[in-house]
Amino acid sequence: MAEFPSKVSTRTSSPAQGVGASVSALRPDLGFVRSVLGGLMLLQLVLGLLVWALIADTPYHLYPAYGWVMFVAVFLWLVTIVFFILYLFQLHMKLYMVPWPLVFMIFNISATVLYVTAFISCSAAVELTSLKGTRPYNQRAAASFFACLVMIAYGVSAFFSFQAWRGIGSNAATSQMAGGYA
Repeated sequence: MAEFPSKVSTRTSSPAQGVGASVSALRPDLGFVRSVLGGLMLLQLVLGLLVWALIADTPYHLYPAYGWVMFVAVFLWLVTIVFFILYLFQLHMKLYMVPWPLVFMIFNISATVLYVTAFISCSAAVELTSLKGTRPYNQRAAASFFACLVMIAYGVSAFFSFQAWRGIGSNAATSQMAGGYA
């Protein structure tokens, strides 16, 4: 037993080494892209892009309803890109003090409500603002259709983010370690 202290080696590391290593290791998490949440976010990005691109190609500035649709579509598209990048590079794990499941649930519920209003205003204004069969009519009708699909995608995301927030289907430890996406 007298030999025990001489055989023990101790090493110390400075906290700066650990911080530098974690910042430089920003690699995309391809598992996120294959998850339900990642797939829904990609769907929201593609369909949201279609909504605002179709409206932007018409003289939307003449009609306030389409100004609202453009605001909702572009704003939520940009915020979804930010969330997608946060989750893709697992930056939400580095910002652990933010309650991400709650933030993401509130965002998805808000986005669903905003897209409901955008879908209704876009659909109601199609007949009033353009002649049937013309190019602007077809673009605005298609934008209404895609706004409905994006609204559904955000609604499904709201459902899954509510489940993640409530912890349904997993315990709190696995939800935190898995990044909160299924």
